[in-house]
Amino acid sequence: MKRIVVPPLVLALFLLVLLMATASAQAARLDFGKQTYNILPPGQTGSLPPDANGLDQMRLYDALTLLFDNVGPGDIKRLFKSARFFEPKGGKVTHPRRGITIRRDRQWGVPHIQGRTRSDVFFAIGWVTAQDRGLFMEALRYPARFSIVDAPGRNALDIATSLRSFVPSAQTERFIRRQRRLVLRKGRKGRRVLRDIQAYVDGINAYNRKAGNHVKPWTYVDVTAIAGILGQTFGSGGGDEVRGSELLAQLRTRLGPGGDAVWRDLRSAQDPETAVTTTHRFPYVTERRGSTPGSLVIDPGSLSAAGAQAARATAAGRRHASNAILVGRKRSATGHPLAVMGPQLGFYYPELFLEVDAHGGGIDVRGGALPGVPYVLVGRARDYAWSATSAYNDNIDQFLEELCNPDGSPPTRDSPHYRYKGRCRPMTTFNAGVLKGTSGAPDERIAFHETVHGPVSGTVTVGGRPYAIANLRSTRGREGANVFFISQLNEGDVHSGRGLARVVNQLEFTFNIFYVDHKDIAFFSAGRLPVRAPGTDPSLPTLGTGKYDWRGFLKRSQHPQAVNPKSGFILNWNNKPAAGFGASDSNWAYQSVDRVELFRGFKRRNRLADVLRVVNRAATQDLRAVDVWPVINRVLAGGPAPDALSQQAVDLVNAWIGRGASRLDRDLDGKIDDPGAAVLDQAWDSLSEEVLRPVLGDLAARGGPLGQLLTRDGSPRTSNGSAYGNGWYGYLEKDLRSLLGQPVKGPYSRRYCGSGDPSACRASLWSVIQQSAADLAAAQGPDPAAWRSDATAERIQFVPGLLGDQNTMRWTNRSTLQQLMEFSGHR
Repeated sequence: MKRIVVPPLVLALFLLVLLMATASAQAARLDFGKQTYNILPPGQTGSLPPDANGLDQMRLYDALTLLFDNVGPGDIKRLFKSARFFEPKGGKVTHPRRGITIRRDRQWGVPHIQGRTRSDVFFAIGWVTAQDRGLFMEALRYPARFSIVDAPGRNALDIATSLRSFVPSAQTERFIRRQRRLVLRKGRKGRRVLRDIQAYVDGINAYNRKAGNHVKPWTYVDVTAIAGILGQTFGSGGGDEVRGSELLAQLRTRLGPGGDAVWRDLRSAQDPETAVTTTHRFPYVTERRGSTPGSLVIDPGSLSAAGAQAARATAAGRRHASNAILVGRKRSATGHPLAVMGPQLGFYYPELFLEVDAHGGGIDVRGGALPGVPYVLVGRARDYAWSATSAYNDNIDQFLEELCNPDGSPPTRDSPHYRYKGRCRPMTTFNAGVLKGTSGAPDERIAFHETVHGPVSGTVTVGGRPYAIANLRSTRGREGANVFFISQLNEGDVHSGRGLARVVNQLEFTFNIFYVDHKDIAFFSAGRLPVRAPGTDPSLPTLGTGKYDWRGFLKRSQHPQAVNPKSGFILNWNNKPAAGFGASDSNWAYQSVDRVELFRGFKRRNRLADVLRVVNRAATQDLRAVDVWPVINRVLAGGPAPDALSQQAVDLVNAWIGRGASRLDRDLDGKIDDPGAAVLDQAWDSLSEEVLRPVLGDLAARGGPLGQLLTRDGSPRTSNGSAYGNGWYGYLEKDLRSLLGQPVKGPYSRRYCGSGDPSACRASLWSVIQQSAADLAAAQGPDPAAWRSDATAERIQFVPGLLGDQNTMRWTNRSTLQQLMEFSGHR
């Protein structure tokens, strides 16, 4: 056979054409998802009464809960929606204007958008948002202003879901509108974002005109205000130093100099046993010992009623939610990373998020959008997906302003002045607007004083001298800056795990952002986090004279972050992001027990169903039973039970744990299936108090000072969905391990239960079990096997109650928008 010789130049040209063809084929490929699924209960639409797509995802969500850890690959396809682009096929097609096609898929009603230009895409997103969430958007629209101006004691989301209306003042509107200048400072990026927002509100307004909805046209101010809700509800931490200071003062009164050590035990700012997302150290000081002249301890009982109410409202308005489970290539059976992740937003009807699938003008994205914000906040691009959890990093500080009068006379309420940088200055007044009354209640004019350190929420005394409490949030007046990172995620502007930090560092609210593509897993803990002045303890209120003002903000490299960790996993359930990273003053829950530890039992090599199995099992497990009861049981086992009924009660809890400690109601009889849950529910509150009371006394009592800073138990009964995010779990577990002589890292300054006497501790715990068993027997009969806890009280209700009691779900500790993601390639 004659040999054919190909000239080198021809061969080179052939290879070049082949490479170009391959690259062209890759560039033309829109979706690199191998397995992409999601679910968002109760459904896509939010009409009243609910239409066909208003409640359809609720039933799937509830069906998965029932499976516990018996989850297989078929359950994913059966109980989740495809999150591929433009799927499923079919459905009604509309064209709001030339250059835009919107197809609602027939099965789920998700809008699939194709726009000729970028502006067309955002116009269409505005259109479908008004269509699916019109009533809800109007309910959020004006109360959202509270999340920007920081009116003390007011939470925007709670006001909106109570269906109260708010009429903002001209001062409020000017305050928000000024942020436009901040966005424009970003140059080309800023102008592009403003064009996106304008196209979005144009779409909202066009739909409202067509539908005959007689509402005031939306503007940039409305979008910025809605973005503020994310920061106030899910993306802030700190700002509770005064109440922490009051507890320290009370401990000093009770225990003398030893009160400081006990306060640090309870504060748990740097517990070395707490679960972390990355073991690499990222030092961030949120507690200092020694001389701190720039921080103050208030007089016990001096916190004003207004200050106390504002602190309670702020704490109640925050949501401790969301989780992310990312599995790297080395622990994946497919060779590609896996992710089961999503925000726990709470459960609403209409739901806070809606889903969009949008393409055109450089945008290829599908996921959850908040009505009033143009971008997909959590979702997927062509070849990666991302999600978020609330980080609660410390971005709010309380400053104590020394009150004064210029003429030297005592300060008065009518003419408030404060001392700053050597001068006695007048406070300014912020007139926010009018909160309309309901059910015959009068309207309320919202106005508050301000200092250079922010809104004033109340007063205290220190050594008998009066001070005002000013609340300084690092992101106040900067909410609009938080759109840049999400704009870039929507554009596909992240190309690897290492590229995540560059984009996400622009996020100033305190969120952990998670990323997965075909080869990388990564996370970055974001936030505009202050660097405090020397001589201050960030866990206590700061003296507001000007000497101890903030000294800048953390750099990108100082934020907790990880890419493809050696462990093969990135796990987060609002736990501490990194070793050495201090807990904010409002977070006392970074202890030796954390709900993220429920994510256990992974295989050596995992598939997507294996990861979902772990998550779904954890979603109905009782953290107290799994991680705290075993050490309680070891203490009890050191001596005999006081009677047979008490021993039976303990045996029931142990047997329940052996079966998985699930709080499921499988047969829907309104009762939790296992009697062990009834015993622990009955005993827990008293067990919590009994361990700490020998040292704390009434400070550990129900409704006492410690309970106001950290709830004893974040059980399903106290939350609509997300549970076990806060509690005294670590207090019990760490103290009892010390009492038993077991190894403890970072032991407490003293032993609490039984004042350190094992026999006294054991007797007190048996006394609680005995009383709990007697109470259950009196209420439910003498047969312990028949005892049950009420499951109806734990069922998930959709706020604000528009669906009634008929449309509820079994309790489950899962993401509201849950994504299952695996990618097989990259652009």
